[in-house]
Amino acid sequence: MKYIFILLITGVIASAQIKTAELDLMPWPQKIDLKSGIFTLDKNFKVNITGLPNARIFGAATQFLRRLDGRTGLFLEQGFLTKLNEIPSAQLQINCKQQGKIGLYEDESYQLEIQTDKIIINATSDLGAMHALETVLQLLQNNGTSFYFPTSVISDFPRFTWRGLMIDAARHFQPIDVIKRNLDAMAAMKMNVFHWHLVDDQGWRIEMKKHPKFTQLASDGNFYTQEEIKNIVKYADERGILVVPEIDVPGHASAILTAYPEIGSKVIHLNSQENKTQKTAVISNYAIERNSGIFTPTLDPSNPKTYQLLSEIFDEVCPLFPGSYFHIGGDENEGKDWDANPKIQEFMKKNALANNHELQTYFTMQLIPMLKKHHKELMGWEEIMTKNLSKEAIVHSWKGPNEGVSSGKSLITAAKNGYKTVLSNGFYIDLMQSVADHYSNDPLPKTAVLSQVEKARILGGEAVMWSELVTPTNIDSRIWPRTAAIAERLWSNEDITDLISLRKRLKTISFRLEELGITHLRNKEVILRNISNNQNTVALNDFSNVCEPLKIYSRNTDGTEYKVYSPFTLFADACTADANDAIAFETAVNNYIENKTPENESSVTLFLKKWIDTNTKLIELSNNAPLIQPILPLSKSLSDVSQQLLLLIEKKQLINPILLNDLLEHCNSKNNADVELAVYKSLKKLL
Repeated sequence: MKYIFILLITGVIASAQIKTAELDLMPWPQKIDLKSGIFTLDKNFKVNITGLPNARIFGAATQFLRRLDGRTGLFLEQGFLTKLNEIPSAQLQINCKQQGKIGLYEDESYQLEIQTDKIIINATSDLGAMHALETVLQLLQNNGTSFYFPTSVISDFPRFTWRGLMIDAARHFQPIDVIKRNLDAMAAMKMNVFHWHLVDDQGWRIEMKKHPKFTQLASDGNFYTQEEIKNIVKYADERGILVVPEIDVPGHASAILTAYPEIGSKVIHLNSQENKTQKTAVISNYAIERNSGIFTPTLDPSNPKTYQLLSEIFDEVCPLFPGSYFHIGGDENEGKDWDANPKIQEFMKKNALANNHELQTYFTMQLIPMLKKHHKELMGWEEIMTKNLSKEAIVHSWKGPNEGVSSGKSLITAAKNGYKTVLSNGFYIDLMQSVADHYSNDPLPKTAVLSQVEKARILGGEAVMWSELVTPTNIDSRIWPRTAAIAERLWSNEDITDLISLRKRLKTISFRLEELGITHLRNKEVILRNISNNQNTVALNDFSNVCEPLKIYSRNTDGTEYKVYSPFTLFADACTADANDAIAFETAVNNYIENKTPENESSVTLFLKKWIDTNTKLIELSNNAPLIQPILPLSKSLSDVSQQLLLLIEKKQLINPILLNDLLEHCNSKNNADVELAVYKSLKKLL
């Protein structure tokens, strides 16, 4: 018994010596001071709330207990929290000075102190207290016998007030459960703005009781009822999240014009015989779009009926969203239908509008009073910004180098020109870029030359999930866990930039996101089973861990053209950015190049042998799984170069460099199954 007791005490002491670098906190707090002791959990652990908080804190604290119980299996005795100061002797004391309001500029700070016998959370509002509860959950540790929290003092607050995620429910409709589980994940990552893209060329997603044609003709039956929208807004409110709806106008208007073609800009040119017999005005035919891309259907800014309909839309939609902001899109309007319409051209001359940009500004300015009527501020993508745009509008920066401007340039310009602004350039998670790309992107880079007033106009940033290539099955794997890194960039100090630390913490955070219902891990197996024809998926999974989907929209350019009804259950849909084995292989290769020890050599060759074996197994599986066939050429290329590298590294054989380079370049192919080998650059280093 004496030795068992000594072992237990040793385990407790060891766990008490946890270091800051060992914690898997995200976003990383502004200030953390670890102490030497621990707070050990048992089933008697309880929570008490004091102060003047919003009632949402009771649900948040109850959910905190359930999540804590789920992780520890302690059968915590406290059930539902419903009132203030219910258990004054509780080990966790939460004090909130005032009710938190959902919106920007709220005080979301908190102070957390974990002592050996109690935990104290002090926050200005319940919003800060809820952030503190997420931090407490992330601090949970365990040894072989118990769960505990390290004693510590944390002082924390967000760097930016706008920390958002946009989900596009227009291209591919995203059911209620998708939205709710992502709201849960956002709250866990201390994000506070959900931007809901509800209308685009591919669909109208809002029930309209006064204009039912929108859902009858332009939704394919997939839309949110007004009660469902209210439910989502309430669900978000309970998690401290503001919902910002978007109806994209005047471009991206195929769905709107499918229902109401009379406000479109397109002109039909009739031949002379048709002109003679035509008795009524010709209205162009429109249809909801099935492809991805930029399309010409555009609202007619010269038609009074356009503004009448939009005003009626806002009158019905705005009351569903109590927040202060409404996004009107305004992006990617090429103006082709405007150029071809004589009536619109005459309207521009009459109103001294020199070009389509000025015409669009005219259009946007008509919407401002419609929204102000409902106490909403207008927000739009950066194309809305001109010298004549109202300074009350919020400019959403999204263009990057491919559009001819440097990253964040429009953000800086907007701030200098007096506009509040939000950054999404560099946070487009649908581009399938690495977490490193997003993590190094900052709404307020150190190189930016701005006054304090101008800096204050930069509200923050927003991760963007366009849904051309996602369905409810794979959308989570495109959002998470990379969006957690974006959340950290928007919350934490600008000097928190260690990529090694980030990747280490993301592994745990990714697992905890699954606990909340996010399907990015579990649904990968669902897709792999489909590809393998329900055979063993180990080889497929191994190969997916070195492959990544083609990036920056190149998946939907050459070759297969994806439509809204195309299958998204293929190998590229199972692969993700930041392929796990590719990252590990890069580390192994770098270590080997730096120091060719037997251990470092073995780390590299184990990967090469694994890929040779994987190829053999994939060939075997493909005999009863046609969906494996498209990846075999890429798997063979990896196997072939691996065999040659093994001869070079292990056997010290001289290999024809021309042959080796030729095999290597086959591994750089982008022509197989819409994926690329993420290990190509590391393989090249070995040469």
